[in-house]
Amino acid sequence: MKRNEFPVGMDEQSILDLVDYYDSQTDGDAAAEHEAALAHPTGTLMDVPTELVPVFRELIARHQQKREQQKRA
Repeated sequence: MKRNEFPVGMDEQSILDLVDYYDSQTDGDAAAEHEAALAHPTGTLMDVPTELVPVFRELIARHQQKREQQKRA
């Protein structure tokens, strides 16, 4: 049997909590969340080919790690 692998920093309970959050979200709440994300001043929304998504995730993870290390220094 294959062992489940979770994203870094997440476990089974955090995944279940996330699923519950989105399953119980109203359409209005989802729309408001999307609007807030689009208006966020430090992010950019872009269309990325699916096969490149892992590359982008790795770059984002490295960037976040670098920022965390700079905060500690």
